[in-house]
Amino acid sequence: MSAAPLSSAASAVVLPVPPRLLSTRAWLGFAVCLAVLCVLVPLANLVAPEGSALHVSDYTVALVGKIMCYAICALAIDLIWGFTGILSLGHGLFFALGGYVMGMYLMRQIGRDGHYKSDLPDFMVFLDWKALPWHWSLSDSFVATLLLIVLVPGVVAFVFGYFAFRSRIKGVYFSIITQALTFAAMLLFFRNETGFGGNNGFTDFKRILGITIATPGMRMALFITTALVLLGFFLMSRYLVRSKFGRVLQAIRDAESRVMFCGYNPVHYKLAVWTLSAVMCGVAGALYVPQVGIINPSEMSPANSIEMAIWAAVGGRGTLVGPIVGAFAVNGAKSFLTQTAPEYWLYFLGALFIAVTLFLPQGLVGLYRKLRPAKGQP
Repeated sequence: MSAAPLSSAASAVVLPVPPRLLSTRAWLGFAVCLAVLCVLVPLANLVAPEGSALHVSDYTVALVGKIMCYAICALAIDLIWGFTGILSLGHGLFFALGGYVMGMYLMRQIGRDGHYKSDLPDFMVFLDWKALPWHWSLSDSFVATLLLIVLVPGVVAFVFGYFAFRSRIKGVYFSIITQALTFAAMLLFFRNETGFGGNNGFTDFKRILGITIATPGMRMALFITTALVLLGFFLMSRYLVRSKFGRVLQAIRDAESRVMFCGYNPVHYKLAVWTLSAVMCGVAGALYVPQVGIINPSEMSPANSIEMAIWAAVGGRGTLVGPIVGAFAVNGAKSFLTQTAPEYWLYFLGALFIAVTLFLPQGLVGLYRKLRPAKGQP
């Protein structure tokens, strides 16, 4: 007896609906942020008169631009710590490497406008250098600089991560090694013979692409570029963590041994997200330098890397939005307290980190979700 044919309804395979990148409310918030940062702030700074209540000062623009660079770093930390369970205390190195690559280009753009009227940077003339060292050979090309901003921190992170993850170094041991790596690099960059300006680093920048940095148009172009990069990295990170790749990362965070038993190689996933986060920090450093006007080895100090982890913890790690909020909250408080009560700033930072660890393990975003439960996760 022949079997009855299967109906089309019974034979149809129902595929899971892919998760949306953002909810409708989140897309609305994203659009508002985009409009504020890329339209309203530029108009308030460039068009509104200084005496107007709508005017945004140059100081505020520079401060927000700097904090947005920090927010990119906090987002990078969240990818490896919040979603993969890898706590890095050395991402200040990658931030500084990107900044130094951009700084080298900016130093070459000074040309003969320096103090010594030489084609060499002033610090090289002062140290009696006769020619540029080999690692400065591509520093006069903007296109090469853009590539090196990505490649230098990416290659350093890949090489370090390859040996560290293959050796199955994890937990507090990994955190200590990353901090030691950053400290060693800082000591190296302090040396004058390396050709990176020693303890003074690079400063007194003049131009980008032949355009004076100090002009309002260039300052605002850097601000808008930073805002677009931050929002773009947020969307990219959101896409990654909601994809299969992101689900594997979270599985590695929760139970790495089970992931191995399921046939996945955690080394490949950890190395990929580790390198990506380093590149993000390098891009942030490159955007930071022309807006702040200086880069020196102090950017590699272990304290700076620890602060990045604090931003993610305060905002709420594992949320993507949280680290951005944390970077703005902590650095906004830092800017205020270092002016009004500079002797209490470090005490406040330590107390804040302890309070978040004990009472707000999910950070400010977690507190918001508890006080006002969302219908859909942003």
